[in-house]
Amino acid sequence: MSNSMRWVVVLGVLAIIALWGVNVYNGLVEGQEDVESAWSQVENQYQRRADLVPNLVATVKGYASHEQETLEGVIAARSKATQITINPDEITPEQLAAYQAAQGELSQALGRLLAVAESYPDLKANANFRDLQAQLEGTENRIAVARQNFNDTAKNYNTKVRRFPSNIIASMFGFEKKPYFEAEEDAKKAPKVEF
Repeated sequence: MSNSMRWVVVLGVLAIIALWGVNVYNGLVEGQEDVESAWSQVENQYQRRADLVPNLVATVKGYASHEQETLEGVIAARSKATQITINPDEITPEQLAAYQAAQGELSQALGRLLAVAESYPDLKANANFRDLQAQLEGTENRIAVARQNFNDTAKNYNTKVRRFPSNIIASMFGFEKKPYFEAEEDAKKAPKVEF
């Protein structure tokens, strides 16, 4: 084999490796964009819920004004939940846990508010309250779907980041694993049922 032929072979092999590297890099970028898009949908659904809270509180306040502590708790939890923002490029497990905890506090506060509403038949019969309650239930379902979609997208991306040989390109260019939403601590405990 002549010297020029060796160079052609070497350049051909280098070109194949370069094309593979570009393809893997572009796949990782696409995966990262998918994760960011899925995160945006999670935020959109939580924002939708946060936007429903003032109307729900105002409706309940008209019927149950002496439940001030519960109403203030919902408003405070909403405020805390909407103050936490996460950059999806730099999302860490700790940030996601803090975000999830704040959203969990709002869920608990809303649960207490709806429990209070059960004590007021006139409120439960109010069409505006029923509509807001239905919207809230629908939003909770949308949140669950958006969280599941985020976890699925993050799993696909994390697989690309960890799988050999794409993990070489991922580590060279700083592609990091993304965290997942996890079940709430209370969800891991079996409910106590008493008769």
